[in-house]
Amino acid sequence: MKIAIVCYPTFGGSGVVATELGIALANRGHEIHFITYKQPVRLALLSENIHFHEVNVPEYPLFHYQPYELALSSKLVDMVKLHHIDLLHVHYAIPHAYAGYMAKKMLAEEGITIPMVTTLHGTDITLVGSHPFYKPAVTFSINKSNVVTSVSESLKQDTLRLFDIKGEIDVIPNFIDAAKHAQDPNFSDCQRSVMATEEERIITHVSNFRKVKRIDDVVKIFYEVQKEIPAKLMMVGEGPEREPAEQLCEELGISNKVIFLGNSNEIDKILCFSDLFLLPSETESFGLAALEAMISGVPVISSNTGGIPEVNKHGVSGYLSNVGDIHDMSRNALKILKDENELEKFKAAAKELALQFDINKIVPVYEFIYQKAFEMT
Repeated sequence: MKIAIVCYPTFGGSGVVATELGIALANRGHEIHFITYKQPVRLALLSENIHFHEVNVPEYPLFHYQPYELALSSKLVDMVKLHHIDLLHVHYAIPHAYAGYMAKKMLAEEGITIPMVTTLHGTDITLVGSHPFYKPAVTFSINKSNVVTSVSESLKQDTLRLFDIKGEIDVIPNFIDAAKHAQDPNFSDCQRSVMATEEERIITHVSNFRKVKRIDDVVKIFYEVQKEIPAKLMMVGEGPEREPAEQLCEELGISNKVIFLGNSNEIDKILCFSDLFLLPSETESFGLAALEAMISGVPVISSNTGGIPEVNKHGVSGYLSNVGDIHDMSRNALKILKDENELEKFKAAAKELALQFDINKIVPVYEFIYQKAFEMT
């Protein structure tokens, strides 16, 4: 099957999932065409079965905001015709589902019928998509998709609550490639001593540093933990909340214990020496960062919002707390970190639970969905 994947090519969860899915599908013999404005960050290599087509948006003074969705829909039409693509899989409702629908209509004018699968990832529904300016277009685009999937049951229910959806939404959880995270016994890059002393616990947070991630809560939780045990905090990512977080560390007097690493393509090498992962988000449609931590054997302290409880199981792979309950999160973190046996128990359980989301269990479900889309065309 020849599949066009449309996604944001950034470090965000939707782009990561779309890219990893495309790579896995290519490994299963499908021909994958990524169509976006730059090569996805997780797409290291192109191959016989993996292609990238850049969407160029000409700069015209006439436009205050350049019309990316028009350029994208035109590019989709050209690539479908040139490469005889069989199916469109668009990730994130805005503007991809809308551009995909416009491409379908243009192709239909030339007698070409192509099914479209839309995968909803989170803020495209709960934040941006539900804004009155965009809601009609998002509703229309979802309803015009042949098949719609969401990455969690929580996101599905949010979508049904916020939009007038006419069709079915299939829940397909995000996934992890367990084989990529299987630690080679000869692996020597996990140099824990570079980051911390032997007696220090290493706590990690990975995100795009937006307000929804509650970065100040990450710092405050760590502040409480380091009062009782020796610890270091690794902050991975970039975004508008990084500078305020650095200032908060200065105010609390813990700057020497917090390391801001910026964006990284080597999250697994950072997680390999981590003892605990913090995810106190305001909301998460799924919690892919938590899953990436768990597959590395890192227990998770998180909020109990959105789809996170579908990934992080309370008392098993970590602990859940109400959003903003820094005291409870700190107490739970210490409960795991203070006792070596407790820490090892949670590490093992986190990894075992993450294996339930292995990519080899999820990709066949998408293949079934693609077949379903053909039948509905």
